[in-house]
Amino acid sequence: MTATNTTTTLPFTGKTAFVTGGARGIGAAIVRRLARQGAQVVFTYQSSASVAAALVASIEAEGGQAQAVQADAADAASLTAAIDAAAARTGRLDILVNNAGVFLPGAIDDFSLADFDQTLAVNVRAVFVAIKAAVAHMRSGARIINIGSTNAHRMPFGGAAAYAMSKSALSGLTQGLSRDLGPRGITINNVEPGPVATDMNPPTGDFATLMHGLMALPRHGTADEIAGMVAYLASEEAAFVTGAGLKIDGGFAA
Repeated sequence: MTATNTTTTLPFTGKTAFVTGGARGIGAAIVRRLARQGAQVVFTYQSSASVAAALVASIEAEGGQAQAVQADAADAASLTAAIDAAAARTGRLDILVNNAGVFLPGAIDDFSLADFDQTLAVNVRAVFVAIKAAVAHMRSGARIINIGSTNAHRMPFGGAAAYAMSKSALSGLTQGLSRDLGPRGITINNVEPGPVATDMNPPTGDFATLMHGLMALPRHGTADEIAGMVAYLASEEAAFVTGAGLKIDGGFAA
């Protein structure tokens, strides 16, 4: 009887991934998913050093590879240096996930220019900075995935105009860059989550009930569901998908 080798290669084996804002919530789920599928993952955090270290330890305990790097997404020099260092480890960068973001609510009468500038700095400018840094290390077949929001298409509540505008900007950036990067064999797509259960957005309570009433599927999504969409876009199966905005929102914007 001949033994059969049942060893399978994980889909992201040998690939280097960089995730901004990867210590918590959706970002942490993306980091775990990519690492479990074989990628060497470098992720940034701003201030949650202990949380980031715990995530790295849990991934390494499962046999995965992860590294946490402190970097403020709004600091272009710091973000660029972190991406350059991650690529230097293997000589290239295969996957970039722009997940870092801020939500600073406020009505127009009270919304400060400082909050407006911070919203743009993290939600838009940092994405452009990260992409510009990453493509210098990318080859044909590389993937860029931006984490936008269904609020780019529907904002049924007051006090979030600046946030909605910032996420709308990612749609145009993704579509425009798909034309620049397509000839180089690099895809770029925009994942647009709806309400997702995180520490900052609990799936129960009066506000959650109100949101569920606007949805075709009356529940919060999970961070792992968003990570699954990201993993698909990072995979070989999504080689023909670029310039797309993919809602994963339970029908919030339907």
